[in-house]
Amino acid sequence: MTATMTDAPPPAAPKADTAGKRSGRSLGQILMIIAGALLLVAAVRVITGANQLDSSGQVSAALGLAVPIGLAGLAGLWSERAGVVNIGLEGMMILGTFGAGWIGWQTNPWLGLLGGIAFGVLGGLLHAVATVTFGVDHIVSGVAVNLLALGATQYLAKVFFSKGDAAAKGGNPKQSPPSESLGDITVPGLSDALESLQNHHWFLISDLAGILGGLVTNVSVVTLLAVVLFVASWWLLWRTPFGLRLRSCGENPVAAESLGVNVYRYKYAAVAVSGGLAGLGGAFLSLVTSHIYLEGQTGGRGYIGLAAMIFGNWRPGGLAMGAGLFGYSDALQLRNGGVTVHALLLLLVVLLVVLAGWKLYRKALWQGVVSAVMAALVLVWYLVTDEVPSDFVGATPYVVTLLVLSLSAQRLRMPKADGMRYRKGQGK
Repeated sequence: MTATMTDAPPPAAPKADTAGKRSGRSLGQILMIIAGALLLVAAVRVITGANQLDSSGQVSAALGLAVPIGLAGLAGLWSERAGVVNIGLEGMMILGTFGAGWIGWQTNPWLGLLGGIAFGVLGGLLHAVATVTFGVDHIVSGVAVNLLALGATQYLAKVFFSKGDAAAKGGNPKQSPPSESLGDITVPGLSDALESLQNHHWFLISDLAGILGGLVTNVSVVTLLAVVLFVASWWLLWRTPFGLRLRSCGENPVAAESLGVNVYRYKYAAVAVSGGLAGLGGAFLSLVTSHIYLEGQTGGRGYIGLAAMIFGNWRPGGLAMGAGLFGYSDALQLRNGGVTVHALLLLLVVLLVVLAGWKLYRKALWQGVVSAVMAALVLVWYLVTDEVPSDFVGATPYVVTLLVLSLSAQRLRMPKADGMRYRKGQGK
């Protein structure tokens, strides 16, 4: 019996995800959803008078806050599509902030950007050695990377920033001297024209102008690079033989090995790319957001990026939506406070009513009733108050993230071999 089990053939390759393809939305449906969302936001803006809901400043701030989260989520996507859970994204971002701040102030911000990526790659390779080569539990390794990155950067900051030329230029044990700016891009003429349209506060037209204005005004070069990386990642992972082999390592590494795929090599490549992307997200915080390395700068964005990746169902498009949602809600509470967040309650009421109707239509009675009750409670809150308390305003992005994750959890499908230990030749 033992011989029979030992000589058993490797499990069959996973079937194509035809169900996922059938459930995918067409371009026309996506455009209709976007148009409906825009109409809803425009209506809420007119009813509440909260003109900052979709102003160019709000959109621009949301974009800047979404980029590091999106890059962290994209890093997690690369790693987990190859079957390696990467809880260490936060530590790799911390390494990226330090590498960018350390190299950036001594040379120039472009070399600092490369330094942040390189430091992130080092963190990724450390995680790969532990999980792929030595078979350490992925969660344990990720937590260790986070702790090591935090301790190492704190020590190195004290060594390099608290004395000598660095101290004379503004450095101290918790931050680096400032580096130069990478520069922003504004489309001349178009930006002013869109701002003028926005200031008229016309229904839908001004809303569209505000959104487009935020996308063409003071846009960082790194933000454009992040957009290119999202598109390139989708193309590489879903449209090339390389991506097919890499994803097969996360679905069924034994079957992939039987077809001649070097599973170790692809896992190492994916986790190294993951570390580099997380390091780039950290470099964005050091060079674009604040122009210095600062202890505690990441603020848990690595974990939020991981949540955005899960919300996006391990796909770049959904991940971008999740990062944008968190960036928008974060920018809303930072820029406008309780009055504008209060207007967001009305938007939440409409969404919950739509969700309740959809659940009841799909015969999900319990979920539909819960959504309807939540909509009624939020509506009462909106009607009896004029402003959201400041304590709740600060928690807005986290509440929005938890709400969206809870509503989307039933449709998630992670790679089948994600987080599993793999040993070369185990299928023979």
